Order: sequence, then C-alpha cells, then structure tokens
Amino acid sequence: MTVGGNALPSTFTTRTARTLGLHPRDLYRMRDDGELIELSRGVFRQADAPAPDWADLLAVAFRAPNAIVSCVSALVVHDMTDEIPAAVQIAVPRAHRPPRISYPPVEVFRFASVTFELGLSALEAAPGENIRIYDAERTVVDLMRLRHRLGEPLAHAALRRYLRRRNARPGQLLALADQLGVLGPVRAALDVASAE
Repeated sequence: MTVGGNALPSTFTTRTARTLGLHPRDLYRMRDDGELIELSRGVFRQADAPAPDWADLLAVAFRAPNAIVSCVSALVVHDMTDEIPAAVQIAVPRAHRPPRISYPPVEVFRFASVTFELGLSALEAAPGENIRIYDAERTVVDLMRLRHRLGEPLAHAALRRYLRRRNARPGQLLALADQLGVLGPVRAALDVASAE
C-alpha cells in the first residue's frame, strides 16, 4: 500500500502514516473498510500483510519502542513455560516513565539503566519485523530476581527447563546473575536443579 508515492510498512503508527501524508480520517476509514487492522491504539497493520506470530508483542513494541519484552512473556517466547501471562510483561529503564497501554494489557517492570540492555536479543514478531526481548539466560535470572513477586515455583521451573535445553549455558547464567546481584540465589537454585 502506498501513500503519496511512499510505501506504508506492514505495521506502522498513526505518526508514521501522518508523516507519509495519510490523514487520520483516511486511516480510520481504511480500518473500518478492513484494509487495516488496529493492533493497539495508534498501531496499525495492513490486512493483507503476513500474519504476525506475536501480534500482542508487536503492538506493545510499537507503543513502547524502548521497552524490552521480559519475564513470563519472554519465557513463553523461549518455550520455557506453559503459563500464559495475563498481560504482556515488559521492562523499561528505571529513569523512564512507564508506558500507559490499555490494550493489549501490559505489566511494566523497571530495571536499572546501567544493566538494562544486558541479555538484549531480538525476536521476529512478524516477517521482517524484529522486537526487543531478553534472551533465555537474562529471562531466567530476572525471574530469580523477581521470585518474591512472580513466584519461586515459576522461577525454579524456568531454571529447570532452561537447563534441559541443548544450548543451556550455566556459566553464562551465573555471570549474568553476578552482574545483576543475584549470584547467591541463582547458584543455590542451580545446585538444587543439578542434583535432581
């Protein structure tokens, strides 16, 4: 789909559409006519674009581009849990104001700026469209850091599933735990999991 000679990306925001010369009135008409799908307030996807694998994560990434998918949402992507989170869980730097997103529901965690991008990875949420997500190691360590809030059973189950993976890197897990200040709990959990 082109606007004023410029191609609209598969997923875009109202701001992008306006920059390309598409009036909001036309944007909403196109949505109402089924040419566009509104993923979240102000985030649209062309109806004929390939279906995203992670539509909610994609919508949140467009609404909060500096955020990183974390915790249980990242566990789901890394196939280390059978739980389905009630909200997309994202992390933002502590100094930033958390985004206000009503749909899809979002739960925001605030992490220290100095360690915020440790373990940063990318996920292709839709063909050719990457979003920011923590890697498996950072996700496990974050669950151990937040075990009192998210539940110890969840954190320990994630660690056990991580260790069963062919590409598990316990040394990397410990190094990251040290950088994030939870080396003791992660080492103790690793010892228990290894003894099982």
